[in-house]
Amino acid sequence: MGWNSWNTFGCNINEALIRQMADAIVSTGMRDRGYQYVVVDDCWFNPNRDSAGNLQGDPSRFPSGMKALGDYLHARNLKFGIYQVPAAETCAQYFNSYPGATGSRGHEAQDARQFAAWGVDFLKYDWCSPEGTINDQVTAFARMRDALAATGRPIVYSINPNSIHEKTGPLRNWSDVSNMWRTTEDITNAWDTGQTNGYPMGIQNIVNVNVPLAGYAAPGGFNDPDMMEVGRSGMTDTEQRSHFALWAIMASPLIAGNDVRASSAATLAILNNADLIAVNQDTLGLQAVQVSNDGTRRVLAKRLANGDVAVALFNQGSSSTTVSTTAAAIGKSGSSFTLRDLWTGGTSTSTGAISATVPGHGTAVYRVSGGGTTPPATTFRLRSEGSGRCLDVNQASTANGAQMLIWDCHSNSNQQFTQNGQALQVMGKCLDVPANATGGTRVQIWDCNGAANQRWTLNSNGTVSNGQSGLCLDVNNGGTANGTAVIVWTCHGGTNQRWTRA
Repeated sequence: MGWNSWNTFGCNINEALIRQMADAIVSTGMRDRGYQYVVVDDCWFNPNRDSAGNLQGDPSRFPSGMKALGDYLHARNLKFGIYQVPAAETCAQYFNSYPGATGSRGHEAQDARQFAAWGVDFLKYDWCSPEGTINDQVTAFARMRDALAATGRPIVYSINPNSIHEKTGPLRNWSDVSNMWRTTEDITNAWDTGQTNGYPMGIQNIVNVNVPLAGYAAPGGFNDPDMMEVGRSGMTDTEQRSHFALWAIMASPLIAGNDVRASSAATLAILNNADLIAVNQDTLGLQAVQVSNDGTRRVLAKRLANGDVAVALFNQGSSSTTVSTTAAAIGKSGSSFTLRDLWTGGTSTSTGAISATVPGHGTAVYRVSGGGTTPPATTFRLRSEGSGRCLDVNQASTANGAQMLIWDCHSNSNQQFTQNGQALQVMGKCLDVPANATGGTRVQIWDCNGAANQRWTLNSNGTVSNGQSGLCLDVNNGGTANGTAVIVWTCHGGTNQRWTRA
């Protein structure tokens, strides 16, 4: 949790501004709610390194130096964050909006030592280049990871592999490289920009990308859907409340991006919501999983360390509607529950129904206690006996209709299934065939709806049959190559229809 300079100020930063923001974080109560890290983004550099190759603060912007700024923050029980890139130029330098070329390429160990000497507690490390494969990115990001570790100073490591680059953030679990990793392009101060994962991203667009990646989140490593836009007046109050609630339940880093000095009472009521912060910061470190989504009404549920479950009832539509789920669907057992409304603080009781009338673009959030907690769903892959390869969502797409194929088995989210009743869920969607499927129809993913064409039976002979068509999951023509289509076909029990959980 913390604050970053970029969303509001971009390159227009200086020492006085950062100090004023730190003081405002203290005076508004944000620090005491958990907002610790004050992150100075791009454009803090002297455009030139010193004669020994060391980084320096821009003398006109930070005349007291970066260590003095860190000391100022530490004296107020805040932590110091800073920005750098693994390329030759920072983002502002790449786009010629700031002079110099002071990226860390070739200076990783030296820069890490400099950060430690300045008392840095958080590094935002931004790819900012169209060059490089995902493997190149892993290597470069790991180089700074190791350099930071070698300093002996605990520094939170935040990476963004997506800047000016193919969107590689969602394609792997980066927890072996960093503490938090951007899953999307840059956020903007809007609800919906119509982008799948391109610049810039609205709140709704980011949620669509980030929800299916829930399996990656765990203590010490989190999906990062970017800094928050709460308090920047580009959205309605309802939309800003949804923004914060969804970031909270998705276990996202809560990095504010507004001018804290000018925060309204409504903005502070959102940012300082203690109940939602508690859900976000829960020690289990789990991201909410999708329970259902009919295209308008979306339900997300997050297990908490004390056995409670937080549930978000999200209305993606533009007009008011009722969003509902049940205690059983969110992983609770029993017949008596207490629901705490995390916006109003009010409580109610239920025998299992969880429902609210939610305004357009709104999100109701409840903390559900009582009863028991059912064991979490086990994640597994489905390996084809005939090919030895695994059932895979083509190119890790989360779009409705994305088709299934076989591919070398790996641990990425597009091969990770959970079973919920007779539904097989992957990346927040359900394994599906069209309602009129016949032999040879491609298998796909679709928003979960509970219909018979999304029900599957894992049979004792290893086949997986569809509840509506009665046809079996089949590797087309018994193929064994990566990319071979997966279809439904008349069940015959051959090796191309037998699957094992792996």
